[in-house]
Amino acid sequence: MKKPIASMYSMSSMVEFEPYIDTTIDFFFKRLEEVQKSDSRHSCDLGAWLQWYAFDVMGEVTFSKRLGFLDEAKDVDGIIATIWKHFQFCSVVGQMPWLDYVWGRNKFVNRMLPAKMHPVIAFALAGAGERKQKPSALEGKNSRNEQNSRDFMSRFIEIQAKDPSIPESFVTAWAYSNVLAGSDTTAIMLRSIIYFLIRNPSSLRKLTAELTQARSEGRLSNIVTWAESRRLPYLDACVKEAGRLHPAIGLTMERVVPEGGAEICGKHFKAGTVVGMNPWVIHRSKEIFGSDVYEWNPDRWLGDETRRREMERCLLMFAMGHRTCIGKNLSYIEIYKLIPTLFARYDVSLSHFPAPKIN
Repeated sequence: MKKPIASMYSMSSMVEFEPYIDTTIDFFFKRLEEVQKSDSRHSCDLGAWLQWYAFDVMGEVTFSKRLGFLDEAKDVDGIIATIWKHFQFCSVVGQMPWLDYVWGRNKFVNRMLPAKMHPVIAFALAGAGERKQKPSALEGKNSRNEQNSRDFMSRFIEIQAKDPSIPESFVTAWAYSNVLAGSDTTAIMLRSIIYFLIRNPSSLRKLTAELTQARSEGRLSNIVTWAESRRLPYLDACVKEAGRLHPAIGLTMERVVPEGGAEICGKHFKAGTVVGMNPWVIHRSKEIFGSDVYEWNPDRWLGDETRRREMERCLLMFAMGHRTCIGKNLSYIEIYKLIPTLFARYDVSLSHFPAPKIN
């Protein structure tokens, strides 16, 4: 299911979506300013707005239109709540797969539950139907129209049309997966980066100085481009350090030992053994990241080149190898554009300093 669309998620392909991400970023700041003006305390729940931003970006690049979170400043159709329940279910079943047969695939239990289609699936089905009624959706266009002829939905339909062996249901599944997996994880990363920067003023000052210098030298656009962000080393260090301390995925990415067994860290594991690494554990390895693994320290990424490459090799915030998140590159673009644009435009602070909670 993943193979037909894998090349679509390469970084060179993802950069093509940058103008559509810009549209959402511009609207995101417009809405924040409206809320800020209407609140006498000049504060807002930035965490919620970041999640709405991430969902609307996925709507824009997948369907050529926002899902409406930023417009309505709320969880539209309960999509976020539904996805959160899905993640809670999968986090348990992923570790104990037999539970899926007791609950998720239990026909008796399913008959007791109300029949209800997931709102994102309904959105995807409607989008696919609309595109198939408009042949122009598959024609390459350079101009920005109401409908982006090269958004994910159009590309999914094009792939399915070229290969009749691919069932039409895959188009909906691909679109659904885009929104389901691509929004919440990006929002978590954005929140983490902003939180750690605000809680560490010296780091925030360094980042602000880097952005100020880049802007004075004409190296920053009003909405920072992906190419511009790659020339901001301290920004890169902050993103990596936030991903190290608070990876969005806290589950072990499992693999099954193949026939013949495997030697791992000096121990032999027989065939069929389930093995894996948990990002939250690996990211706190003193052997890899240094003695201060529990501390925020972006400078660790700016030192020796050999050590930096070794740390990057062990950075699992988007998993690794065959378990790498297919949407990693799109998430990076969203993050590396929004964070510098936010801190280049605004002074951001916490309205209060609650103790961090990890569930």
